[in-house]
Amino acid sequence: MIRRGVLLWAVILATLVALGVPWFLWGDSTVAFGLPVWLWWHVGWMVLAALVFRTFARRAWGVGIETERPGGDRA
Repeated sequence: MIRRGVLLWAVILATLVALGVPWFLWGDSTVAFGLPVWLWWHVGWMVLAALVFRTFARRAWGVGIETERPGGDRA
């Protein structure tokens, strides 16, 4: 059975990947602060992805890779 932590991080990863390409901004020529809105989307996405990776690295590094051996030892 898949552990809850593995499933949670998989959903977060899938969400980040889905938001990586702003399909809804294609063809939009709106400019904010001198740059196209789609470029600001990427800046925001990169900040979000960096924060998620930082959280993952601190709290869940090894989730889904490390296994418990019989007797409580880690493999």
